[in-house]
Amino acid sequence: MTAASTTLRGVLVAFAAYAVFAFSDASIKALHGTVPSFQVAFTGAILSLAALPFIKGPSDSWLDIFRTTNRPLWLVRFVAGATGAIASIITFTKLPMAEAFCLLFLLPSFVTILSVIFLKEDVRWQRWAAVIVGFLGVLVVLRPGFRELSVGHLAATIGAISAAIAIVILRKLGPAEKRLSLYGASLLGTLIVSGLLMLSQVVVPSPQQWLFLASYGLLGAAGNVMLMTAARLAPATLVATPQYSQMIWAIAFGYLFFNDSVDLPMALGIVLIICSGLLTLIRERKRQVPLPAAVASGDAQSQIATTPVEGDVDAPTR
Repeated sequence: MTAASTTLRGVLVAFAAYAVFAFSDASIKALHGTVPSFQVAFTGAILSLAALPFIKGPSDSWLDIFRTTNRPLWLVRFVAGATGAIASIITFTKLPMAEAFCLLFLLPSFVTILSVIFLKEDVRWQRWAAVIVGFLGVLVVLRPGFRELSVGHLAATIGAISAAIAIVILRKLGPAEKRLSLYGASLLGTLIVSGLLMLSQVVVPSPQQWLFLASYGLLGAAGNVMLMTAARLAPATLVATPQYSQMIWAIAFGYLFFNDSVDLPMALGIVLIICSGLLTLIRERKRQVPLPAAVASGDAQSQIATTPVEGDVDAPTR
């Protein structure tokens, strides 16, 4: 198989992975809030354990889930993972899918801002321009003062910031941190935090609700495994860029199943936000840093899949 055909295969697998993530997120929407968000997050985290055998490297120990080179940062990822997962579920429960993706797609902008603050990165005008374009797109979508904002909008913002924190920590820890440890921090955080919070309100799901819960958790795990496969076949930039195809799925699902609509201002805002994200990805590629992938996936774990770790000989060269 030639290098070009291998890369094409990786890109196609990436498109399929982001479609799987979109179906996973649509499963949350399909529950219509009938199952408490904490319970959805806990169930999804339990089912996400299915991805662990694929993430574990040949030389890894299962105890590496708990090990880390920096415990304070590991704990921050623990909290950020739980916060991001729960916030994303609330977002897709409360907002139309396209609008939810619009706000969550602010992740690259938040990564840029946090990288300046905590990593002291030198950010030039091109990346700041991308951040400004992204926030302008959000203003066009939300139209504050002309429409009522809800807890869903707040949850989307918190979800994007939480995922950005997780990515900045990933960059800080570097390739010496095992992928199993990175994945385990967020997964354990979601399991423990949502498990404790759901104790005050637990419902017994119906067979149909179990189907949607299983779809959410298992498809999220499958999406991560597919992204890891794509990252071994194609460069990280080519794997990350197809994430914006999720917006097509969001609009389609919203129109066909959830009676959502996209007006002209929202369409313009979507274009601005996607342009902002693509500009950021281009700049990140030039700087050769880990790329924020699948920013709108409910499990907030997908950036791990396209991040090389120490000893990962199959990882793409950035």
